[in-house]
Amino acid sequence: MDNAVLDIEVRENTGTGNARAVRREGLVPGVLYGGGQDPATVSLKHNEVLKALNTGNLIGKMVNLSHKGKTQMAITQDIQFHPVSEKPLHIDFYRVKADSEITVEVGTTFINEDKCPGLTMGGTMNVVRYTIEVVCPAGAIPETLEVDLGGLEIGDSVHISDIKFPEGVSSAITDRDPTVLTIVQTRAEEEETEEDVDGIAGEEGAEGEAAEGEASDGDADGES
Repeated sequence: MDNAVLDIEVRENTGTGNARAVRREGLVPGVLYGGGQDPATVSLKHNEVLKALNTGNLIGKMVNLSHKGKTQMAITQDIQFHPVSEKPLHIDFYRVKADSEITVEVGTTFINEDKCPGLTMGGTMNVVRYTIEVVCPAGAIPETLEVDLGGLEIGDSVHISDIKFPEGVSSAITDRDPTVLTIVQTRAEEEETEEDVDGIAGEEGAEGEAAEGEASDGDADGES
């Protein structure tokens, strides 16, 4: 997927008051930092930011920031949204090169659900991680990480070590092996199982009571 291209204007003034003034002009304030250079206060066109957001090309993605004919590659580090309107209020960018190694979260995609015995038998997915933090070159961020469900039974789990990462990409978590998902029994199935067990126990109890009754009758006949 091509990187989003965002036009920026460099602002001399900083501070909360200036950021509010920028928003009143229909722009989105931001900061560009890293890369061994001083931080730069910038502003972006609101419609370009919305377009990049709606196409999934902004959050945690590489972007090209264009200013006076020059382009700077950057990774979107953080976006602040209005708590009610959810409009973007501020964006942090980090300068990178295509071969710069970065840490970023990548979404997961689940494949081979039709080849998962646990699901075909009525189980369900209990997803623990919808995203996985990875280390990769800034110019080669994976679109998604595939989680293969083929062959999984109820009670089976998938861990990060079970995922096949693209070349040059690795998990950012190295001190443990977190669970990504488990195949679990649905509540309805658990209740049915409990009912079956209760039913069997009830039948066995009834048979036992009947047997005791017959034995009692026999003893009574013998006494008479």
